[in-house]
Amino acid sequence: MFTGIVQGTAEVLAIEEKPNFRTHVIKMPEALLPGLEPGVSVSHNGCCLTVAKVDGNRVSFDLVKETLRITNLSELQVGDTVNVERAAKFSDEIGGHLMSGHIMTTAEISKIFTSENNRKIWFKLQDASQMKYILHKGFIGIDGISLTVGEVTRTKFCVHLIPETLARTTLGNKRLGHKVNIEIDPHTQAIVETVERVLAQREAALLSAAVAEQQEEI
Repeated sequence: MFTGIVQGTAEVLAIEEKPNFRTHVIKMPEALLPGLEPGVSVSHNGCCLTVAKVDGNRVSFDLVKETLRITNLSELQVGDTVNVERAAKFSDEIGGHLMSGHIMTTAEISKIFTSENNRKIWFKLQDASQMKYILHKGFIGIDGISLTVGEVTRTKFCVHLIPETLARTTLGNKRLGHKVNIEIDPHTQAIVETVERVLAQREAALLSAAVAEQQEEI
């Protein structure tokens, strides 16, 4: 599990491509190296990856076909940077919201509004069917950053970013058309799906009752 509080950014130092598989090497921030070993989980732009090899501050991770298909990690090039966070411990402060590191879809940046002390960014989901899980003032994970949803339309949503977030994460360098990884808040997802299921059952029961009543009249 992760908290959505990005602990640093890491440069991609090398990429090794194989059929439907990739290994990339990042320069891990020194503060995140203690205790790091193969098998440990590290979030890259919100996507949970497992450490494959540690060589000083050069840390390798393997990315399988599904990860490359559904996240923006497939678009990384040498020299790019990613948001990183070590897996949370029981004693850690949860400053954001609990995140699993499982990316649901990506979103494209469609609008950016910048003022003196903050920035508003609008996103359009690649999978529009998941807009039902994005609610005003709800939680969302964007490239591993725990954020609060601002306005929501039928097809888009926005977040408001403070200078600290822009300085500490990769969002400060994002431009129109860039893709970000999206993790939906699982509690919101569970509530929405439960309500949908209950309403569908209720509608089916009412329809069945109406049909039965018609048959009795006949």
